[in-house]
Amino acid sequence: MNLSVNIAGIDFKNPVITASGTFGAGQEYSEFVDLNRLGGIVTKGVSSVPWQGNPTPRIAETYGGMLNAIGLQNPGIDVFIERDLEFLRDYDTNVIVNVCGKTIEEYLDVVEKLSDTNATMLEINVSCPNVKEGAIAFGQNADCLFEITKRIKEKAKQPIIMKLSPNVTDITEMAKAAECGGADAISLINTLTGMKIDIHRRTFAIKNRTGGLSGPCIKPVAVRMVYQCAQAVKIPIIGMGGIANAHDAIEFILAGAALVAAGAMNFVNPTLTVDIIDGINDYLKDAKIDDINELIGAVRD
Repeated sequence: MNLSVNIAGIDFKNPVITASGTFGAGQEYSEFVDLNRLGGIVTKGVSSVPWQGNPTPRIAETYGGMLNAIGLQNPGIDVFIERDLEFLRDYDTNVIVNVCGKTIEEYLDVVEKLSDTNATMLEINVSCPNVKEGAIAFGQNADCLFEITKRIKEKAKQPIIMKLSPNVTDITEMAKAAECGGADAISLINTLTGMKIDIHRRTFAIKNRTGGLSGPCIKPVAVRMVYQCAQAVKIPIIGMGGIANAHDAIEFILAGAALVAAGAMNFVNPTLTVDIIDGINDYLKDAKIDDINELIGAVRD
């Protein structure tokens, strides 16, 4: 039974990876999950300098998911390399570093510092606010997305994945901009913008007022966007958004995703990633399919 896939020349032992911001660098989950079994680990976003993140409260539960406005709190690239990447050296899994910034120069600084590390690929979080463009996210303007993709691709030594925001009018326009800019792959979806109000205190449930909605409630939107992008571009797609079990993961693969990332539901079930791997294997056996690659984009009318 072949579960391996290849993305931009990188071999993954299976199509299951983690979603950025939900798994750290694996330290917290290593007592529950054999990290060597995972196709890859996507780290929490890292910036050129430490970010404190947003004020609390910054997490709230919702129907079928959660809102977060963490604000990409992280210790900065230097600490990240010394602490998190060093920890991951001991494991036989692909390391995908999620990169964030507020200007193109900040992204490039991180990308350059990661050049000679054990990072296998880079996932570029373009949902960050572009301070030079009035704080609109890089991923909400096709021209801006093309430019940052092109600039990072020129600098990066590793293949790059552009992580697309769903908070746009046409997700395929963004996918095409990333592809034209030279992206090796795209990942989607990032969180949807949402809000929750505490009716007893008559105030916002999180200090930032709005936050990123994740969890099973966003899965139908995510599957639809993955399918649309699979029809629009030729580069590989990493699908995510509300994956809670192997059946959810297979749905994304049938829609056109070559890899799937488990995110918010890791908080509910810390063994989710390996459960999905086992579930995909069982599905292939039951369907008498020898190779996971036969399922990628195989949805029928």
